[in-house]
Amino acid sequence: MTKATKAAPATPTTAKASSRAAGGVKSAPDGPAPDRFLVEQRAQLVAERAEYVDQAESLRMDAEALAEDMEPGDIQFDEESGEGDTLNVERERDLALSAQARAAVDEIDRALAKMDAGTYGVCERCGNPIPKARLKALPYASLCVACKSGGLSRR
Repeated sequence: MTKATKAAPATPTTAKASSRAAGGVKSAPDGPAPDRFLVEQRAQLVAERAEYVDQAESLRMDAEALAEDMEPGDIQFDEESGEGDTLNVERERDLALSAQARAAVDEIDRALAKMDAGTYGVCERCGNPIPKARLKALPYASLCVACKSGGLSRR
C-alpha cells in the first residue's frame, strides 16, 4: 500500500538553503554578477577548502608522530639531510605548514561568507570590483591588484 504524497511548498528558508547549495549568491552592490561565475568560484573554494583541511590535519598528525618518536638529542645524519636535520626542526616545519593551511581555510571561509552576503568580488579597501581573472587565480582574494600592491601599479 503506497500513499501519494503532495510535494511540500517551498518555504523561504528551504528556497534559500537550496539556492545556497546550488551556489546561488546575492548580486554585488555595483550590479548583478553572473551566476555561473559565482557557482564555479564557490565550487573551487569548497574544493580548495577540503584540500587545505586535509593537508592541515595530515601535517598536524605528522608533527605529533615526530614528537612521540623523538628522544632528546636525536639527530638524523644521512645524504638527504646533509648537516643533520633534527626531528624537532621537521616537527616545527610541519606545525608551521599546518598553521598556514588553517589560515587559508579561514580566508576561504571569509570568501564564502562574502558570497552569502553579496559582497564577493569587491575590494575590501577601495570598494572597486576585483577583476575576474584575479578571482579565478586566487578565489579568496579580498583586495584588488592596486590595493594589494600598495599603489605601485598607479605610477
